[in-house]
Amino acid sequence: MKASSRLACAFLFALVLPLASAKDIVVAYYNVENYLPMTRKVDGRMVENAPKPASEVDALISMLKPIRPDILGLAEMGDRKMLAEFQARLRAAGMDYGHVEWVAGDSGGSRHLAVLSRFPIVARNSRSSVPLELDGRRWKMGRGILDITVQAAPSYRLRLVGLHLKSKRSVPMYDEKKFRAREALIVRRHIDLVLRKNPNENLLLFGDLNDTKNEFPIKEILGPVHEATSLRDIYLRDRHGLTWTHFWSYADVYSRIDYLCASPGLWPEVKPRRSGIGSGREWQDASDHRPVFTTITARE
Repeated sequence: MKASSRLACAFLFALVLPLASAKDIVVAYYNVENYLPMTRKVDGRMVENAPKPASEVDALISMLKPIRPDILGLAEMGDRKMLAEFQARLRAAGMDYGHVEWVAGDSGGSRHLAVLSRFPIVARNSRSSVPLELDGRRWKMGRGILDITVQAAPSYRLRLVGLHLKSKRSVPMYDEKKFRAREALIVRRHIDLVLRKNPNENLLLFGDLNDTKNEFPIKEILGPVHEATSLRDIYLRDRHGLTWTHFWSYADVYSRIDYLCASPGLWPEVKPRRSGIGSGREWQDASDHRPVFTTITARE
């Protein structure tokens, strides 16, 4: 073989090798609905400090098995002990996660954000105590902001920002819609700081934003279209083509309030056709939400 031919072959091999060795990773997010001790109906009677029933936990795992995420974001998780219990249950089902992030949120809250990851967490920037001002009074974001970076491959890092905004449940202290809007403004500032510092950051935002995409909080968090600090909504469907992620049984309403959103730097690595919404038959036994997931190629 001529030297020029050998050089050409070596060049082509150098191009193909990174493509062949690039790893696809699956990131999922799931609001696991009250994975904590609370007053529940057990065998027809109300019981205080009852844990999430084993049948519901089994259903959660059944919903996650077909997805088999490498990284799993969680909302409405209880304390660290509850998270460790769920981690052990997942391990027994063949989903082993050695790295954990748990965000305390506002003091007194019982529902927390968390991440379970197969990959090492190399940076932790989560904020448990996030001040918020509304109508001249000072509050705090109830669940804080989860923010970590994982080393998904030797030369690839993925930053994850997790949220659980104020629910639509009315409270006497303030207007829940205004509160959620203020939370969205704070999140947008957080994203701006990250992406202005590094416009190429591989950032994936996940969470229960408790609003549909036409509402102010979603528009604010996504930011102005086509700007360096904007996020792009990964439009998700289940195997039937449906987009809802939450069922509010009291009102008999199905809606999409759970999101995965990618930064401009991450978007080229996202595989929309290998992303979606978990649609197992056990969903209603597991949670009032369904899990959402996306596939990312861990290569710049």
